[in-house]
Amino acid sequence: MMKKNEAINIIDILKNAYPDAKCSLDFTTPFEMLVAVILSAQCTDERVNKTTPFIFYKYSTPEDFDKIPIEELETLIHPCGFYKNKAKNIKLTAKKILEDYGGEVPQTMEELLTLPGVGRKTANVVMLEAFNKPQGIAVDTHAKRLSNRIGFSKESTPEKIEQDLLKLFPYEYLKDINHLLIYHGRAICTARSPKCDECPVNKFCEYYL
Repeated sequence: MMKKNEAINIIDILKNAYPDAKCSLDFTTPFEMLVAVILSAQCTDERVNKTTPFIFYKYSTPEDFDKIPIEELETLIHPCGFYKNKAKNIKLTAKKILEDYGGEVPQTMEELLTLPGVGRKTANVVMLEAFNKPQGIAVDTHAKRLSNRIGFSKESTPEKIEQDLLKLFPYEYLKDINHLLIYHGRAICTARSPKCDECPVNKFCEYYL
């Protein structure tokens, strides 16, 4: 496994390369954040951001989503794909938040993971973006690909990759890693034909070396 100081050096270089790296999903409340992240599964953030303004203009609270007919919700979120499953989970999550958490999105990983359709990646994003309390590192497709390529982790599942990342990085880095890997994955370390010669961390990268 990569040494901690090398891994931290890589993230510091990426911080300089992408000083504006941040979550690209649009939201104004923790519940809107939660809905946006559920919609983003196997869908681009850009597509989610084009879809949610029409939804959140009319429906933005757990009460709203609990009452909305599921057929209407399916139609609204259809552009984000897997709309039947996502609509079902959003409705069930809204109901559980109302019944078990007083209408407020829970602020712990353990409680978030009790919500239908919420896995570790979604819970990590909500804890960081909605509450500024990072508990782990969201491992999406970019984070998975780059972690394997650079040499942060040789694991294949998001859960195991996250555990390897948590061994490498101190707490104060947790808020930046996913954003930086996403930005770098989009700009340079693309899935096909990565621009290795342009990469600011290629001298550390197992894939390049």
